[in-house]
Amino acid sequence: MTGREILYKMKLKAGFGSSTSETGKGKSKMSGKYITHGYHLVKGKSSHPMEDYVVAKFKKVQSSELGLFAIFDGHMGHDVPDYLQSHLFANILNEPEFWNDIEAAIKKAYSLTDCKILDHSFELGRGGSTAVTAILINGQKLVVANVGDSRAVICKNGIAKQLSVDHDPSIEKAIIESKGGFVSKMPGDVPRVDGMLAVARAFGDKSLKAHLSSEPDISVEEIGSETEFIILASDGLWKVMSNQEAVDAIRGIKDAQAAAKRLTEEALARKSKDDISCIVISIN
Repeated sequence: MTGREILYKMKLKAGFGSSTSETGKGKSKMSGKYITHGYHLVKGKSSHPMEDYVVAKFKKVQSSELGLFAIFDGHMGHDVPDYLQSHLFANILNEPEFWNDIEAAIKKAYSLTDCKILDHSFELGRGGSTAVTAILINGQKLVVANVGDSRAVICKNGIAKQLSVDHDPSIEKAIIESKGGFVSKMPGDVPRVDGMLAVARAFGDKSLKAHLSSEPDISVEEIGSETEFIILASDGLWKVMSNQEAVDAIRGIKDAQAAAKRLTEEALARKSKDDISCIVISIN
């Protein structure tokens, strides 16, 4: 077995994933709640290698039980999302303010991580990555942060609620232009920053960084008895499914891994051509 294969198996065991088609699951008990998670990734139809990476794991920190979940959707290479997979949560948890002001800690960690990526652009390349992260604290509070268009959705009593913000260049056009950039919209195409990137916020992308933000939007959600599950997915899913359609598609599926796989299969059936990554966190 090669060193790369050993590292790959170690990553899967630790709750990391990325490949042409991957799947995994885990479970934990937090504050009387039985939490399970499952993830599934499928490579899109593009000629480049798979550029989506996930984190889905439980971690004991001090006296708290944390669920750490993320999807990193890379563009122009896989090195930046791979770096995020290995470093972003560690940077968040290492922030001194994490337990007192988690939102400030996450913003600082996102900024620090982006600076590190830009500093190492020679090794990591000119590409970038979107990110959506979710931290479940003792099964009682969920903190979601994101840059880009990967999305987090929670289901409460069968109703879908979006917890993240899609950073569309057309929505942030004034901000981009105030930094000296522009937003193009060619016929048959989506809005793009400087005619290139289809999201207004991302990690990396050194050549666009003067006009591109890596500051996350953050939301905090209490996890009560009405909470059924949470979905994190890359835009390969959300391009072809609404929030409520995704919730309705898996509400009757008890196994979180099977639910994540079901969503990727539905996205493929709806002709999604992008890489598709999905994590489902079930709360009972």
